[in-house]
Parts: sequence; C-alpha cells; structure tokens
Amino acid sequence: MLDITHKYPTLRIAVAEATVTIQPNTMQAIQSNQVPKGNPLETARAAAVLAAKQTATLIPFCHPIPITYIGIDFKLESNAVRITVTAKTIAATGVEMEALTAACVAALTLYDMLKMLDDNMTIEQVRLIRKQGGKSDFTEMLSRPLRAAVFVFSDSVAAGKKSDESGRLIEQRLRREGCELADYRVLPDDCDAIAAALRQAADENELDLIITTGGTGFSPRDTAPEAMSRVIERECPGIVEAMRSYGQQRTPYAMLSRARAGLHGKTLIVNLPGSRRGVAESLDCLFPALLHAFPMIGGGGHSAPEGRTK
Repeated sequence: MLDITHKYPTLRIAVAEATVTIQPNTMQAIQSNQVPKGNPLETARAAAVLAAKQTATLIPFCHPIPITYIGIDFKLESNAVRITVTAKTIAATGVEMEALTAACVAALTLYDMLKMLDDNMTIEQVRLIRKQGGKSDFTEMLSRPLRAAVFVFSDSVAAGKKSDESGRLIEQRLRREGCELADYRVLPDDCDAIAAALRQAADENELDLIITTGGTGFSPRDTAPEAMSRVIERECPGIVEAMRSYGQQRTPYAMLSRARAGLHGKTLIVNLPGSRRGVAESLDCLFPALLHAFPMIGGGGHSAPEGRTK
C-alpha cells in the first residue's frame, strides 16, 4: 500500500460505467417487472452501494476512505443496460476504484438476476469516465516557468556553523514543479537585512515567487514575520493557515509557527519553518495548489494559464 500520509484531504469525484447487453425479450421482462428473482435494477443499485463501501476489503492495496455519496443510474437501451456510477469522497486519495467496483458489482448483479432469461447476455465494458480532485484539479499549464527564489534565514547557516538542508529541499521541490531558480540567498536573522533583501528581489529582479525558510519561531532572533510586515502589501492568510492546519495533523508544534505569506507587487512571498521536516510538510501542503495563484496574480482570473505579467 502506498504511503499517502503527505497528502491532504480534498473533494474527489469519479464516474464509472458498465454495460450489460441483453436480448429484447429480457428488456421487456425488466420493463414489465416480470423478472422471477425480483426487481433487477433496484437490487443492482443496492449491491453497487455495498460494493463501493467494501472496495478496500476486496482490493488489497486500496486505501479505506469515507464514501460521502454513491449515485447509480441505469439507462435502458434496446439491447443493453448502461450503468453509470458516481462516487464522491473527501479524502487524501481518489475514489475511482470505488466507482469502478460499484459498476462491476452492479453489472454482475444484473447478470445474476437475468441469467435464467438470457443465455446470450454479456458484460461488455467497465470503464472510468472521468475523475476529479487531487492532481487532476491542477492540470493547467503556466505560459512560462515561474521565476522563483529561495531565501534561508539563519545565523548559524550564514556563519557556516550549520549545513543548509531546508533551503536545498525547497530548491529541489521548486525545480520539480517546473520553476526556474533565479536567486538563492542565505541571510543572518537580521530584520533590516531580510526586509531589504526581500524588497530588492521583488522590485529589481521581478520574481514571481520567493519561498523563505527559518526565522518564524519564538526566539528573539526569529524576525521573518516582522520583516514581512515591512515588505508585503497584501496579506495572503489562507496560505499559512493551510500550512499550519496541515502540519498540526502531523505534529503538535505546528501551531507555534509565526509564518506569513503575502504579495509585494506581483511577487508572492511565503515563509516556511526552519526545520527540514517542517519544510517538507509545508511544501506538500503548498504544491501544486499554490501554482493556481499565479494566473490570478497576472490578472487572468482563476483559470487563465498565465504567469507573471510585467
């Protein structure tokens, strides 16, 4: 079973379809309610709901997930019954296997109910029609790679007393997300120096994104939030709220982060914690959803595939 601990729950939807071909006289029996075993459609509907709930039990590597909705529709054609299953969940993984399992079991139930009437009946096809949620929500492509920077705020790293692991982790993730790394800096925990560097990178280098690590705690030298107060022009509280909520489910200390996020002009600046684990978890929370901010920043609305517009 794959480890999906790093994922966060979102609305997932899947639609699956199965087709059972039958003879015309069998269709007449269904429509006139003359099937000896009872109503095949309602029995298949109940079986499909039960099957969706039991998918993780039936298929070994499926994760158990809460099913929030199962809808089963039947379309009666001249020589076939077309079954459509819609499944919904709010979970960290998709619901397509639940929809497919429900469609399969609905088809098998129809076969069992009708086999005494139809020797030529077949289950023609079981397929996934569509799925929504997770990565499929972020298929839009930016018109160009985002120009990004990594800033590390740490007295010990700046003095060469400690290795820079968190900043390099951010760099790797940015490259993986298709960003162009345009700047990388290690700065001591000095509020004035941090504010000046952030402002310069945004104004002169016209970066799309700056992700910082360190300086967000309670130490007297943790001044990243205070530096942000001097730089950001529009607060983006939802970003850090999401990170803290995500982190709090994994460690009780996430609530101690004073990280902030905001816009300076068209540059989005996001503070991450200083620890490697905190950075890794924050990045899992941010991406790929954070990329959706840049079409909006460029003035293109929620769906326009644009990066920064000068």
